[in-house]
Amino acid sequence: MQGKVEICGVNTAKLKVLKNSETIALLKRTKEGDMQARQELIEGNLRLVLSVIQKFMGRGENADDLFQIGCIGLIKAIDNFDISQPVRFSTYGVPMIVGEIRRYLRDNSSIRVSRSMRDTAYRVLQVKEKLMARTQKEPTVEEIAKELDIPKEDVVFALDAIVAPVSLYEPIYSDGGDAICVIDQVSDTKNTDESWLEQIALKDAIQHLSERERYILTLRFCEGKTQMEVSNEVGISQAQVSRLEKNAIKQIKKDL
Repeated sequence: MQGKVEICGVNTAKLKVLKNSETIALLKRTKEGDMQARQELIEGNLRLVLSVIQKFMGRGENADDLFQIGCIGLIKAIDNFDISQPVRFSTYGVPMIVGEIRRYLRDNSSIRVSRSMRDTAYRVLQVKEKLMARTQKEPTVEEIAKELDIPKEDVVFALDAIVAPVSLYEPIYSDGGDAICVIDQVSDTKNTDESWLEQIALKDAIQHLSERERYILTLRFCEGKTQMEVSNEVGISQAQVSRLEKNAIKQIKKDL
């Protein structure tokens, strides 16, 4: 993020830096309704936004989006700051900017995670760090669960819930030619060539049955009805239903 790097069309190398006295003076003028002072205050604290968003880089989020959201947090901090309090503006502004970015990341996550699950995950991470500092080794799931007095399954679910999702088209390797993506390394055990052929053959075999036989098989195996229920609906005896069903299945097996 150093040097001539542009974010939202802003050259970050040329961002202003306000002294504390200048910030206080601009804050006072802003509270009096001076919109020019408010604009100067925003522009003079963009480096503050820049420093905050660096902590959120590497999560797959667009830097421009994070910068814009951070600016919203900055504006809220300017509008809500109490100049009568003996607190530096940056001390108040940073948590506001961080909070706005976290809210954006939470609300725009592709996977919705409940608050209770997130809280559990954060507790797990805190305990994990504490145990690593104490034992100088990676703690096991059982050790973390024991420390928190929760089932080990909850520890696993909580950690999985906060893992950032990976796109199937995320490049994982490239030797100068076509990149290999995640989807290239994932096999589909259900929709294989064999299963597709079996489905086509089954569909073709069913088409060879009579309309009544197809209807009976639909009621029996798609709607889960008993032979007695089918007989009442079709208007034939249960014995006839049983015979037609067996003949239809026999015919399908023969065609397959």
